[in-house]
Amino acid sequence: MFQTGRHIPVFLAAGVLLAAFGGVAQVIAQTQTRSPLTMKSEGLDLPTGDQTFPGGAQADATNNNCLTCHSADMVLNQPALPRAVWEAEVHKMISIYRAPVAAEDVPAIVSYLDNTKGQK
Repeated sequence: MFQTGRHIPVFLAAGVLLAAFGGVAQVIAQTQTRSPLTMKSEGLDLPTGDQTFPGGAQADATNNNCLTCHSADMVLNQPALPRAVWEAEVHKMISIYRAPVAAEDVPAIVSYLDNTKGQK
């Protein structure tokens, strides 16, 4: 005869394979009884948002650097924060997330964020 303990892995593997093939056979059988697959396009309405940061020339550095990764609405919907926190956020974007922000634009971006979304 055979030793039961040695053959358990073989029986388990066979059971898994039979279960898998049984599932495949069931899917094939269901597919054959259904009507052909049809695809339908769905529309999606997204909320409109600002294309750029408002503020004219004062927003130029922010528009030129920050819109690469963020929408203006995403930034402008943040809570009012102290200037030091905005400065830390800008440096985090550069050092951690590798945002391609020109070093000479950092003071203008921080000033814009502080003037627009800073704590008063």
